[in-house]
Amino acid sequence: MRDENDEGLERLILERKVLENHKRYLERKKLYQSHGFDIDKEREFVLDKAEPLFDDILEVGTGKGHFTLILAKEGYQFTSVDISREEQNIAKLNLKYAGLEKTVDFKIENAEHLSFDDKSFDIILSINTVHHFENPFKVMDEFIRVLTFEGKIVLSDFTKDGFEVLNKIHAQEGRSHRTAKFNLQDIHRYLCEKGFKTEKYNSKFQEMFIAYKPII
Repeated sequence: MRDENDEGLERLILERKVLENHKRYLERKKLYQSHGFDIDKEREFVLDKAEPLFDDILEVGTGKGHFTLILAKEGYQFTSVDISREEQNIAKLNLKYAGLEKTVDFKIENAEHLSFDDKSFDIILSINTVHHFENPFKVMDEFIRVLTFEGKIVLSDFTKDGFEVLNKIHAQEGRSHRTAKFNLQDIHRYLCEKGFKTEKYNSKFQEMFIAYKPII
């Protein structure tokens, strides 16, 4: 049986983790800002074009939680999935710092084989993830399967300028940013062939489109 001292120590450790993570989060935003890339502004651009959002919402690709945090701050309650537990744990710390961790149902999922029932979600959002998908068309088939008849899919990824900033930052850190061979335009063509109607939008660093499920 744990005593109050153990519980108090655990709380202190968690609080320290939250604060240290938030410090890294702010440093990361500042680094992007030094290259002219405002992370919050770009996410807000995507959200503005994606709204209205309603009913059951699924975010695919939690990552470190930048877009997750934007959604939660807007008052949405939703499910967020990622294949990486490590990345999602960082997102959880970001949400906890803002006191919003209870607004999101976090799950570890492979986007090629989602565990959800057919027609489970009215909105599916996937931001800056397409360039990571090894089999994006399998992922899109899963999106189509779990989307309701009246639903919409919101996809956004970096523009050429966005990828340039990303590559510069990774190079500064001694890393390289691996991307798959398919891009957002390939996905757009695929969904259009499936009968989806789409709307396209661009900022300097983000390109996006919204796909509406065809009425059969």
